[in-house]
Amino acid sequence: MAEVTLTNITKKFGDFTAVDDLSMVIDDGKFTVLVGPSGCGKTTTLRMIAGLETITEGTIRIGERVVNKIPPKDRDIAMVFQNYALYPHMDVYDNMAFGLKLRKQPKAEIRKRVHDAAELLGIEEKLKSKPRELSGGQRQRVAVGRAIVRNPKVFLFDEPLSNLDAKLRVQMRTELEELHGRLKTTTIYVTHDQVEAMTLGDRIAVMKDGVINQYASPQETYSAPSNLFVAGFIGSPAMNFIQATASYENGQTILSGTGFRIALPAGRSNEAIVGEVRIGVRPEEMNGPATSADNAVSIKVAVKEHLGNAMLVYGYIDDTQIVASLDPHSQVDVDSEILLSVNVDTLHIFDTETENTLA
Repeated sequence: MAEVTLTNITKKFGDFTAVDDLSMVIDDGKFTVLVGPSGCGKTTTLRMIAGLETITEGTIRIGERVVNKIPPKDRDIAMVFQNYALYPHMDVYDNMAFGLKLRKQPKAEIRKRVHDAAELLGIEEKLKSKPRELSGGQRQRVAVGRAIVRNPKVFLFDEPLSNLDAKLRVQMRTELEELHGRLKTTTIYVTHDQVEAMTLGDRIAVMKDGVINQYASPQETYSAPSNLFVAGFIGSPAMNFIQATASYENGQTILSGTGFRIALPAGRSNEAIVGEVRIGVRPEEMNGPATSADNAVSIKVAVKEHLGNAMLVYGYIDDTQIVASLDPHSQVDVDSEILLSVNVDTLHIFDTETENTLA
């Protein structure tokens, strides 16, 4: 078993709390992503699992074993770092074999594991090369290969793709996903990139200020965010947030604001939702130009961007910027006033004080 269980984990650096009473269960064989902005505590959490940071409070289990006081080398984990951490004076073979040699593995077993991993990663022809002779993607494959040869219970990845260019990042992301599909090893992956999180993770833990705000599948995180922060962090372009007043009239929740009046269907209406709220609408859930003011908002177009498969239109409601992802052939002019219809089945409502999701 390689289930990883964190129970009430806290990490303090002096008076600063980097991770605050965090609890989660990472299922055996699953790919779990810790995602959030810089300074949210995700890398500190990973380093505590690895044993590279001591825990102030709480318990970490890998399988059935409490590992709080077990040194990193004895935790049966393998970590891949952002900067690859390869030995520059060693060739690829020796970099990948180094950990096995330290553990006094038989030479034949080392050779087999290294060649098997190199074949899996497509770097067999690079085994005699030095790191300086490799591209960024090849160096990352070597770092991953060094982790694979150890056959660990858990893989830990600390922003492994952040040093690669955009095209290579997409390629490596796909390769990591395929690799996990073959190995089925429990994997914990840290990133600030929500696209990486959405595409790689079986489950995503969205962190802010040392606290997990939501821990769920990528689809649930996207379609049913627990609060305003998660809603705004997950999704690109980011969700639009519009100030509104909620009332309950004739069995329907009515959301009104500057130049709009949106009526929710009966199945989504709730008489308990009244007063000042914030509406969340994803750019792809706004369509236009609309021909009717029903369930639509009006904006003055400030900028439009052609992306080939879509056109992003930017405008404002009062001082709030609105982004809509429209059909690329839409007839929209800069400085024109347009109506954007809102999908009432998928919009979100947030409490202005707690920022939690109301509907």
